[in-house]
Amino acid sequence: MAFSAKTPRSLIKSDLPSPIHRKLRKHKFLYISNRRKTHQISSTQPQQQLSFLNTNSLNSSDPNSHLHLLCINGKLQEALNYLDSMQELQIPLDEDTAIGMVRLCEWKRAFEEGSKVYCYVSNSSNSLSLRLGNAFLSMFVRFGKLGDAWYVFSKMVERDVFSWNVLISGYAKKGFFDEALCLYHRMLWVGFKPDVYTFPCVLRTCGAVPNLERGKEVHVHVIRFGFEADVDVINALITMYVKCGDLPKARLLFDKMARRDRISWNAIISGYFENGEYLEGIRLFFKMREHWFDPDLMTMTSVISACESLGNERLGREIHGYVIVTGMSADVSVCNSLIQMYFSLGCWETAEKVFDRMEWRDVVSWTAMISGYENNVLPDKSLDTYRMMELHGFAPDEITLASVLSACAYLGKLDMGIKLHELAKRTGFISYIIVANTLVDMYSKCKCVDKALEVFHSIPDKDVISWTAIILGLRLNNRCFEALIFFRQMKVSLKPNSVTLVSVLSACARIGGLMCGKEIHAYALRTGMALDGFLPNALLDMYVRCGRMGPAWNQFNSQKKDVSAWNILLTGYAQRGQGKLAVEFFNRMIKSNVSPDEITFIPLLCACSKSEMVTEGLKYFNSMELKYGVTPNLKHYACVVDLLGCAGQLEEAYEFIQEMPIKPDAAIWGALLNACRIHRQVELGEFAAQRIFESDRRSVGYYVLLCNLYANSGKWDEVAKVRKMMKDNGLVIDPGCSWVEVKGKIHAFLSGDDFHPQINEINALLEGIYEKMRVAGLGGPKCDSMDGVEISKAEIFCGHSERLAVAFGLINTVPGTPIWVTKNLYMCQSCHSTIKFISKIVRREISVRDTEEFHHFKDGICSCGDVEILRKALTNTTSERN
Repeated sequence: MAFSAKTPRSLIKSDLPSPIHRKLRKHKFLYISNRRKTHQISSTQPQQQLSFLNTNSLNSSDPNSHLHLLCINGKLQEALNYLDSMQELQIPLDEDTAIGMVRLCEWKRAFEEGSKVYCYVSNSSNSLSLRLGNAFLSMFVRFGKLGDAWYVFSKMVERDVFSWNVLISGYAKKGFFDEALCLYHRMLWVGFKPDVYTFPCVLRTCGAVPNLERGKEVHVHVIRFGFEADVDVINALITMYVKCGDLPKARLLFDKMARRDRISWNAIISGYFENGEYLEGIRLFFKMREHWFDPDLMTMTSVISACESLGNERLGREIHGYVIVTGMSADVSVCNSLIQMYFSLGCWETAEKVFDRMEWRDVVSWTAMISGYENNVLPDKSLDTYRMMELHGFAPDEITLASVLSACAYLGKLDMGIKLHELAKRTGFISYIIVANTLVDMYSKCKCVDKALEVFHSIPDKDVISWTAIILGLRLNNRCFEALIFFRQMKVSLKPNSVTLVSVLSACARIGGLMCGKEIHAYALRTGMALDGFLPNALLDMYVRCGRMGPAWNQFNSQKKDVSAWNILLTGYAQRGQGKLAVEFFNRMIKSNVSPDEITFIPLLCACSKSEMVTEGLKYFNSMELKYGVTPNLKHYACVVDLLGCAGQLEEAYEFIQEMPIKPDAAIWGALLNACRIHRQVELGEFAAQRIFESDRRSVGYYVLLCNLYANSGKWDEVAKVRKMMKDNGLVIDPGCSWVEVKGKIHAFLSGDDFHPQINEINALLEGIYEKMRVAGLGGPKCDSMDGVEISKAEIFCGHSERLAVAFGLINTVPGTPIWVTKNLYMCQSCHSTIKFISKIVRREISVRDTEEFHHFKDGICSCGDVEILRKALTNTTSERN
């Protein structure tokens, strides 16, 4: 007989004493009699001992009868005390009384007391009778103590089918399915015939594995032993087949049944639901009613869940009406299912009505509301419901905590998240992986990634979701290098899913890790995940953001062309400032009968803005609702402000904001502030900044824009004030960082980095380039044509890290190899001029993606056409004239 590693060793070595037996070995022996109640007390017992029985509250006429009466009345502690007194006087315990004691301990779930009774009995005899052995066997199995149950089983001189059934069911309930099946076969081997209770247990085990072959084998045994007409056995067979995915066989058995009960209908209906055949399950539900079988609570909860899975609101409401008519709406479990169904269908107001009308609620009811609000993007309501739950005295479970933590992550409620973390520690729910994973996600989205790492490392058995959460968290916090490292560590022990790959591809796209992205693409193709979920679009986005439009088009042509795919490519053209190509691509999208969504118009308007196509941009904005049925939101209004502002139409941009039908947010005022930065309109820029800081004082980007505005205008005192504001608010500007991929490996360079192993070679190469620039009359990295304002601003907001990355690429690649650099800040005029010069003298293509756009340098010319540089030069000239 084979056992898994999970099986207690005492199951195999039956000659070793039981753990319970060893623990209580010191108890004195208690004599036990196998006689019936009419012969409880031996005639050889000394008469004088009976006189002491009164002093110990013993019934002198029949101590066993009195003890049995205490057991019948459920007085466990009194019965144990009485048993101790009987032991002191060495009065034998008869079998019926011992069985009564065991059953009382089982009923009371009193493991310690039951172990004590077992020790008393086992010390008096080396073997157990059938009835007493079965009682102990049932008790230990009920307590989940399989080691002790096996020890009892081994001491029984006689066993029956009940003994085997109890032990088989005990193993099955604890999840030892293989062992349970082995016990069943051993039972057959020693000559016991299964009964009507054996087969349901064994068949449930086959379904739980699931093991269809063994299930079919047991089916043959059912026929062989003549139980093919028993309703309970056939119900178990139907359940086994549906659990193993063989619906046709289950349906055949069901249709051939001469007599069915409610369990038969529930088994086949839930079987269809479990296998995704919801419509057929619903048809059987109505057929069940036609056959005059009334559904029970189990039926209704499964039917309601099926309506949820089908997404059929009308059917769900009809079932709800039936629930009310039949009076089952008072049941908590049915109402909980209705709440979940309505939330899943997006009918959260109806779910609220169901919840409000509930007479009784449990923790599942509150959790259904909290998670329902969170899934319907109503995190504020989710938190309010949790507070109400606490006020009503309900303690959350692990699902509740996970849902509330998700709401905190969405809203950035770090303080409440920390309190929930402490609650999870106190209640022990931190050991549930769903809670730990949600904590990792919450801390990551609240910008506390170090705390997220701390929680992640404390998880003993990490699953795919744990790894995905921390990888995504690192990506969200711009620690993409670490995200890639964690991904490689994950692959050692676990297989990533499509969501993991999407997160890693996002990290690759962020730092320009093309080779890593290609590796993931190849892995997705090998594992068959290349078409799963959002993964095709994630691959497309990676190629676009890495500047590889050729491979991006190949990916686009090989996948399903949904609106998201069109939007990604459209974004690629917008990032490159290719407004005409973006417009052509949009028109092609319309001709392909793909309806644009609200996201489509954001890159389209941005592309028009960067190409100064004001007329076209306004045309598309005005046609959004009239022609395409898309209502403009705040992001679209921000794009129009940027479109007008970048074209120098600042007054029109301000008037546009004033005439907006919705209240402008910080992003809209930020677009105006950026336009003021470009055109050095300090007064209007300060007004826009005031509006921004009324609603958002935590976003670093707005402070940087204001600093740039003041720096462009030479107001360094104001720059200092803004930077002090940032310091007071605990905000810092990220240091300039650039990434370059060389031979499949990504290298990072921080501004002022002097610790790189090749820093001397890099600096020597750059000095040589600066010298050539001076000889060519272009000055050096800080030429005379650049004023002090530009130099100082570049030092603060650029950091020149891209020069180090480009020089490293030149040193470590063969001549003619293109160099691709990604940067976290914008590129200053000095770096732009330097890299233009490098591309000319080394005859290489160099691409730099900064926070604003792609710069593709070739033969001393940039793809941006020096638009931003010329714009700055023009504003400098205008300022000097004024």
